[in-house]
Amino acid sequence: MTATATRSPQPGKLPRPNPIKRYVLWPARNLWRSLTSMRTALALLFLLALAAVPGALLPQRSLNETKTEQYIADHGVVGEFFDKIGMYEVFSSIWFTAIYALLFISLVGCLTPRMIEHAKSLRARPVPAPRNLARLPRHESHEIDGTPDEIAAKINGGLRGWRKTTRTVERKQVDGTVVTVVEVSAEKGYLREFGNLVFHFALLALLVSIAAGKMFGYEGTRILVADGQEGLCNTSTAVYDSFRAGNLVDGTNLNEFCMQIDSFDADFLPSGQPDMYSAKIRYQVGEDIDNDEWQESDVQVNHPLRIAGDRIYLLGNGFAPTFTVTFPNGETRTQTVPFQPNELQTMMSSGAARFDTPAGLYPNEDERRKHQIALEGLFAPTAVFHGGLMTSSFPLPENPAVAIDVYQGDTGLDTGRPQNVFSLDVNLINQGRLLKKERVNLQQGEQTRLEDGTTVQFDGYQRWVSLQVSHDPAQNWVLVSAIAMLAGLLVSLLIKRRRVWARITPLTESRSGDAVPRAPTSAEEPAPHSHVDPSTLGVRRSVVEMAGLARTDQAGWGEGFPDMVADLLGLEPKKTPSGKKTPSGKKTK
Repeated sequence: MTATATRSPQPGKLPRPNPIKRYVLWPARNLWRSLTSMRTALALLFLLALAAVPGALLPQRSLNETKTEQYIADHGVVGEFFDKIGMYEVFSSIWFTAIYALLFISLVGCLTPRMIEHAKSLRARPVPAPRNLARLPRHESHEIDGTPDEIAAKINGGLRGWRKTTRTVERKQVDGTVVTVVEVSAEKGYLREFGNLVFHFALLALLVSIAAGKMFGYEGTRILVADGQEGLCNTSTAVYDSFRAGNLVDGTNLNEFCMQIDSFDADFLPSGQPDMYSAKIRYQVGEDIDNDEWQESDVQVNHPLRIAGDRIYLLGNGFAPTFTVTFPNGETRTQTVPFQPNELQTMMSSGAARFDTPAGLYPNEDERRKHQIALEGLFAPTAVFHGGLMTSSFPLPENPAVAIDVYQGDTGLDTGRPQNVFSLDVNLINQGRLLKKERVNLQQGEQTRLEDGTTVQFDGYQRWVSLQVSHDPAQNWVLVSAIAMLAGLLVSLLIKRRRVWARITPLTESRSGDAVPRAPTSAEEPAPHSHVDPSTLGVRRSVVEMAGLARTDQAGWGEGFPDMVADLLGLEPKKTPSGKKTPSGKKTK
């Protein structure tokens, strides 16, 4: 019984592919190939760098929420539009996270095959000699004494530090006979592939470390008055003015420590430019908390304090005026409130303070709220008065003074709603619930009196500092990965990848003295017939062809190949007319 082939009903037309392959698998495969290409990875890397630019140019809420809100208020519609698209929270925005995630996927898909390729190349044996060595850019041929095995052993002994292998092959002569030749293949510079492998692994480790740090880390900022009394303990997120937690941080397992600011020092140039900021800090960690023991340290800009696995950075500073309000019954309320610097060269600052009335002073709650005191105005460390206007001429406190508006009425303290610490609620003023009673300039120790007998006195000032507590459990891995990337890149750039081949062909004479035809050159083909055993002939000399190859002459051989050949074969270099020596006696350019 014979089988007969059935013809397709439509000869020459390929069968229609499965719809799942056509509409699902193939587009997914093409999308994956496009996403994991090096071109896409580079484009995403450039896009990520471009997307990070707003984070450097615009204020960020995670660093300074007050400055961010002020920027939005100053720029109106543009500021609000930037807020809607996440320009003030760049590094936690959806679009930045999407770019980062795509870049991560692209690099993983792109680098994994490359790492496998480099690993295979690292373990591979030297490749066999090409058929025609004369076509390689570095090539020489010599006749020397010795058998192929002796010369091969000599060459292998001279190639110390090279990965090498010796092969015995049969090559065809001109007359059709076959002569056994010995080929030596050697390769150097495998460390270059190891450097490539380290670089790619470190790049992946860097991305994973950064992602892990964002997921398991947190950042909190807090303004503290540098009077040695106010401090914080890192036990809850509630102690911070602003707190940004990673996706896997709930704020219940923070590293426990406490700290206080004893003093703050600032130096300025005559132009008003800041020269040095330094804060003296006392802190407790571990058993120090139970024993009530304090340790001292200094924190400067870009020199954080590292305790309990956290870093404490000095972000900003300013002045905190101290006001004392004396109510008609003689009771006093004293507050030291931070003012926000508006001009960094003069430290002219603005802020607000709110004072509640003493209990029992007024018959009911409505009357009590109507007599609350609020202050809003400016602080000048070196005050200069132009009539009723006050300015500051220098950032150091040489003549401190304030220019304040004194309000009386409902300050909003009883509402429970959070308020801006640097300004009063404009709605309360517009609604007439908070009335301006006085506008006055006060120097240190001066006071003003309201109609009902309440006095407001400017007592002096303290310095305040803004601190950021940052926790990143992967920061050490980021550093190690970055160092490994740099080391791998340097190794891959500096190590030279070079290959050298030697083909040793016996040059024989018959025992009767008649010369046997010379062995074939590298361009001739081997043949499986007419074998000639060199052991039956008088082998005295051999033809050695050597060739070298590198990626580029600048990063490979240069002019060193002839010297290496002379050293391996024991030849005496010959001088050329230009004064250089070559083993072949050829002129060098």
